[in-house]
Amino acid sequence: MFELVQKHKRIIMGLVILLIVPFAFFGLEAYTSNRTRADAESLASVEGQDITRREFSEAMREQLDQMRRAFGGQIDAALLDTPEARDALLDGLISQRLVATAAVRSRLMVTDESLRSVIAAMPAFQLAGAFSIEAYRNALRAQGLSEPQFESRLRYDLVLGQLTRAVADTAIVSRTVSARVAALENEQREVSTALIAAQAYVGDVTIDAAQVKAYYDANAARFRAPERVRVSYLVLSAEALGRATPPSEGELKTAYASRSSQFTVGEQRRASHILIQSPADAAPEAKAAARGRIEKILAELHAAPERFAELAKKHSQDPGSAAKNGDLGFFGAGMMVKPFEEAAFKLKEGELSGIVESEFGFHILKVTGRQPAKARPFEEVRKLLVDELAREKGQRKFAEAAEGFTNMVYEQSDTLKPAVEKFGLSLQTSDWLVRDRRPESGLFSNTRLHAAVFSKDALAEKRNTDAIEVAPNTLVAARVAEHQAARQRTLDETRADIEQILRLAEAMKRAQAEGEKQLARLTKGEDAGVRWTAPLQVSRRDPQGLDGASLSRVVAADPAKLPAHFGLLRPAQGYLLYRVAKVLPTPASNDEQKKAEVLRAQGRAAAVQYNAYVASLRTQADISINRENLAKKDP
Repeated sequence: MFELVQKHKRIIMGLVILLIVPFAFFGLEAYTSNRTRADAESLASVEGQDITRREFSEAMREQLDQMRRAFGGQIDAALLDTPEARDALLDGLISQRLVATAAVRSRLMVTDESLRSVIAAMPAFQLAGAFSIEAYRNALRAQGLSEPQFESRLRYDLVLGQLTRAVADTAIVSRTVSARVAALENEQREVSTALIAAQAYVGDVTIDAAQVKAYYDANAARFRAPERVRVSYLVLSAEALGRATPPSEGELKTAYASRSSQFTVGEQRRASHILIQSPADAAPEAKAAARGRIEKILAELHAAPERFAELAKKHSQDPGSAAKNGDLGFFGAGMMVKPFEEAAFKLKEGELSGIVESEFGFHILKVTGRQPAKARPFEEVRKLLVDELAREKGQRKFAEAAEGFTNMVYEQSDTLKPAVEKFGLSLQTSDWLVRDRRPESGLFSNTRLHAAVFSKDALAEKRNTDAIEVAPNTLVAARVAEHQAARQRTLDETRADIEQILRLAEAMKRAQAEGEKQLARLTKGEDAGVRWTAPLQVSRRDPQGLDGASLSRVVAADPAKLPAHFGLLRPAQGYLLYRVAKVLPTPASNDEQKKAEVLRAQGRAAAVQYNAYVASLRTQADISINRENLAKKDP
């Protein structure tokens, strides 16, 4: 399993993220089933399969959500709704569709055993470090997915991963190219900066009323206040119901006695191994060569057993453990492939195995630790039992209360007070919620709940929302307490903001003018009286906080003409001068760094190879794009 998890690490991590936020799968159905025009207008057709406006809108929302998460929510949706951004997004969807179609035609498959192993390894489905069927079902239910739906989609994603790896693995990088690229990436240059700050000029800028009015008239759309609401809401959750009645000492001890098997940890072994890869479908010659290599390594170990760690690091082809001298850590029954596990549990601590063949190739094992089966004491699992029993109680109470809560907020839709009194809940009040900008976190990040508080029933009819499940065993009902329609802010309301914008813009111009004067003097070799910061040692690999535009100029400076100077305008800050003083000697890479450099070079080559593959699929595919529909914005 260690190699399976390593192979699918990116997929697993990606799916964990998707389980935290609403799923954004396009799904097997999106690639292989015929869609009707009733879903939405077609934006493109790939081999007769439509990419619909609905798919495009979902992808755009997911892209916006990802950027907001990455930049702390400070992203304007309009930035992703330009003609260029829409073209790029549609281009990505077309590439996805082409690769998916190729995977179907290649008849690739994932076995049930492999699928189970990947699911079991996903942290989102684990409790106390082990796979939990309850956590699995709860996570899927929270996203509105059944087990067959999720497993079908995951199987399909793994198939796509097989195709992607098959293409990427054909990339070949020479050692010379790898070394040259590494040298360029690691080359260090000494850089200092000096900021001509815009704030130094703000106090000298005068803005008159005519300028403010002209800016307001030209940028009126910037000063629209969005539609927003503040709501009162109730939360009925199993967690809160469970906390309200904690289990007694007697209940805890009874539960401990009845669940003794749950708190028994089976025997575990710790082992290190050396792997020489040889897939089950390898040619006889390749298999014989792999066996020959492992036999030589085994002979070296028999002569000097103490060299196991050294030889594992040098020869093992399991990337996950080779860097750790072959160490796999502790594992229990069922966690490794069968031949490997059988051999590990037969060996004594410190004992060396012979050659063990598995579906991944040939192994040599050394058992380095043993933990016998043991029962965890009551005090150690007390908190776990408290949480478990509280959760069970809460779930029972929630099951009893959920239907009544749902009916009450619907039938008495003009108030939430009856539900407060009957279920002992606390009426809470939200912050302002904006129609076109769903919160990044919290209850109202739920798509259904956010949409419900802006529905006609909630706004015009002043009714409670339905009780909406925002998480497993968690219902929320809300009603609008305050509503503000979208409106144009007046000139008087925005005057101070506009004056600040105009002052800064003028100050930026003055800072740039002064900066360009100083740059001209520096370029001539004159002393401009600039106060430089302490020098930084920057490289392509370690830019020390420099942005892409600055780093590009730094590394482009001619080493024969140093020191070199240039300047860049920094939005809202001023004009930044740069001095590239010298190129520093590049330190020699050690063995570990050289290995990492080769892997990075292979990764870049793999990306180029994959992009070339997608390009080749495009040349052979029947693709049409409806530019008129693409230009239309969602209503």
